[in-house]
Amino acid sequence: MMASSYSAKEEDGHHSVTAGPAVKSKKPDNTAFKQQRLPAWQPILTAGTVLPAFFVIGIIFIPIGIGLLVTSNNIKEFEIDYTGIDINSPCYNCTQYALWNSTTPCKCSVPFTLEQPFESNVFMYYGLSNFYQNHRRYVKSRDDSQLNGDKNSLTSPSKECEPYRTSNNKPIAPCGAIANSMFNDTLELYIHSSTGDKEKIALTKKGIAWWTDKNVKFRNPSGNASNLKEVFQDTTKPLNWQKNVYELDTDPDNNGFINEDFIVWMRTAALPTFRKLYGIIERKNSMSPTLQRGNYSLEVMYHYTVHSFDGRKRMILSTISWMGGKNPFLGIAYITVGSICFFLGVVLLIIHHKYGNRNSSAEIPN
Repeated sequence: MMASSYSAKEEDGHHSVTAGPAVKSKKPDNTAFKQQRLPAWQPILTAGTVLPAFFVIGIIFIPIGIGLLVTSNNIKEFEIDYTGIDINSPCYNCTQYALWNSTTPCKCSVPFTLEQPFESNVFMYYGLSNFYQNHRRYVKSRDDSQLNGDKNSLTSPSKECEPYRTSNNKPIAPCGAIANSMFNDTLELYIHSSTGDKEKIALTKKGIAWWTDKNVKFRNPSGNASNLKEVFQDTTKPLNWQKNVYELDTDPDNNGFINEDFIVWMRTAALPTFRKLYGIIERKNSMSPTLQRGNYSLEVMYHYTVHSFDGRKRMILSTISWMGGKNPFLGIAYITVGSICFFLGVVLLIIHHKYGNRNSSAEIPN
């Protein structure tokens, strides 16, 4: 009789498997990090911790919001639209034939009245509406190396600038869609006396750009600083510009790539309705206001057309405070959050007072 081997595992349905190559396990390593055994702190929310937090936030945020809102309301601001869409607008005729790169200027005058004086330095802005500077292709359409004064990029701009990279087989300086669409209206402010005479108000065009932009990001190419025309001789101006980049200003410290109007425009806005600083009206002395109440006029050299994208153009006069320009949203936000937290604190306190003692005194039957 032949002997047969017997295995309890085979009787139970288990069959022996011949040892083969080891299969790599997908189980994570047995470490505290991968097995989520790191020390952790989890707050236990109780009435004693939540209620004081709500009340403290409300007590702190509401006064801060009131202070911010009062400060914002104390800032004086005046805004005037000079787009010229209305047929009765002084700038209506300019909208009919004005072109961005036109060498024949169209001039219009918009009268207005200031009902109250502006005491401190007055900041003059231009505002645009329905202009999407945050479009991805628009934002990328620039050459930062060229703007930083790199000579190789000056004659061979980045391909990101297409289709505003070259013109007539010459490199464009500055290249790109942002530079090509630079705001080029000329705004002048006049005050009218009771005798009918008008006097031009001095406008400071320097000191309107960020220090880092003026001194770090934007530089003219090395060479003859007193003769930028020679430095930019192998380049051509953007298609929509009336002037070359070396003709933006007669001051050599505010000409070329370091022109502050140009630098301000190159910092793109996040929203389609925005304002950018155009100049500063400095206060002459402490005895008289910077802009007294009275009749004024805004003289516009109308170049910048906005009807193609249904845009609007504005001129804004504003004072500032320690928190910047007029912005009531921040104060309203603080007051709203503080009020909601205080209200929730009161509601939760009532609920805790009504139901909290009942739960803690309930007895568990044996």
